[in-house]
Amino acid sequence: MEKLQKLTDEQLVSSYIGGNSEAFNVLLDRYESKVFTYILYSVKNQELAEDLFQDAFMRIISTLQSGKYTEQQKFASWVMRICHNLVIDYFRHTANEMTVSNDESGIDLLNNTSIADEHNAETEFIERQTFCGLDEIIRMLPENQQEVIRMRYYQDLSFKEIAQLTGVSINTALGRLRYALINLRRLADEYKISFAS
Repeated sequence: MEKLQKLTDEQLVSSYIGGNSEAFNVLLDRYESKVFTYILYSVKNQELAEDLFQDAFMRIISTLQSGKYTEQQKFASWVMRICHNLVIDYFRHTANEMTVSNDESGIDLLNNTSIADEHNAETEFIERQTFCGLDEIIRMLPENQQEVIRMRYYQDLSFKEIAQLTGVSINTALGRLRYALINLRRLADEYKISFAS
């Protein structure tokens, strides 16, 4: 085991693919804390983070065993990208589940003034109008610009973390954010979207 700990990630991967399960245990020890911390920070729920952590390492094991992993990228970056994609998939799935429908009810619960308080759906909508407008134009950006905006402002990640997760240099991540902000301003003007409350 001590001998394995001196090996590089790539050497450990080769050893694991060659049948040495102890090599994967060393990789797990190296990245377990970083991966779990990233997932927990992203989802802010211990139990969910544990589930996603398990999913991440099952996906890593599956990819390594199937021979689909290529050594063209650093193992650490590849692992973090898998985790990032799992978190993004979780949020996409959750967003789809959170749609509300009133179709099957004989009573219009969403617009019933007798059960509404001061802070009803209408006032909530007005308060969140800024964020809806912003989200609307973010979706018009190229995928890589959307990604950097969400990672920087929604997940509060540093440019170093963004660079690692997306597999680009810090300068590229900074450039994408700069162009994203320029494009957001242009789109807001073009579509007459106001961010004033």
